[in-house]
Amino acid sequence: MDALDRVVKPKTKRAKRFLEKREPKLNENTKNAMLIKGGNANLTVAEVLKDIYAVKKPFAVLYKRKNITRPFEDQTSLEFFSKKSDCSLFLFGSHNKKRPNNLIIGRMFDYHVLDMIELGIEKFVSLKEIKNSKCPEGTKPMLIFAGDAFDVNEEYRRLKSLLIDFFRGPTVPSIRLAGLECVLHFTAVDGKIYMRSYKVLLKKSGCKIPRIELEEMGPSLDLVMRRTHLASDDLFKLSLKQPKGLKPKKKKNISHDVFGTTYGRIHMQKQDLSKLQTRKVKGLKKRPAEKSAEDGGTTPKKSKSA
Repeated sequence: MDALDRVVKPKTKRAKRFLEKREPKLNENTKNAMLIKGGNANLTVAEVLKDIYAVKKPFAVLYKRKNITRPFEDQTSLEFFSKKSDCSLFLFGSHNKKRPNNLIIGRMFDYHVLDMIELGIEKFVSLKEIKNSKCPEGTKPMLIFAGDAFDVNEEYRRLKSLLIDFFRGPTVPSIRLAGLECVLHFTAVDGKIYMRSYKVLLKKSGCKIPRIELEEMGPSLDLVMRRTHLASDDLFKLSLKQPKGLKPKKKKNISHDVFGTTYGRIHMQKQDLSKLQTRKVKGLKKRPAEKSAEDGGTTPKKSKSA
């Protein structure tokens, strides 16, 4: 049995807190990513991993040593690192004659590889080369995807889901306008994927809503898709399953439209509108002839008093 698979009872309070942090929860922690250099990674791949780490911080772990592994042939080392560092996302960089400047992006489910897509770097502009102001560490980015391929092609659709998982950051209950600083733009066209990173500048516009400008800050990548390792539909559906505690309880007689307006249905007994009390106005008063018609057509004559 693997050392990490054994049930270990904590001996100290620190170890107990560490194990409690890794226990399954209804609301899971923010997904961490591990960035790994292959045994023959060149300078370009190393710079790409450093820049992606700078964008992803603090929810990332950068392995500085080279690791000789081939994820498409043997995934045991990736699964071991995932369990050791508690990371469900990974980015592996390598370089060889057959596949130069190679990146493999993937994610785990239950510490086993779920999806894995290989991307080739055709052009790279680093953070250092673009001399502009940068966003502070830990900024939650806005993700934009352009191109029909992300909606039509199954491999590109899965890549879009993978990129959203990788860069989305923590889930926040509210957001402020000044916090929308970073934009990651992905474009799929002519079999290539273009990744661009921008900083949002809020300028004066003379009204309450500011004028928005985008300033490129890097990193900038031109990528091409190579090999893919996608999970089966059943396994992918299982990985998306939510616990019952997170599912909202259905409330009876309440519905919502596309704009978020809440509608309620009230069940009442049938009302007799003839007995409804209305405002007493002379114009609505019944005449004697109408009363007699309702009573049967005859009205008793008043007796003369003696």
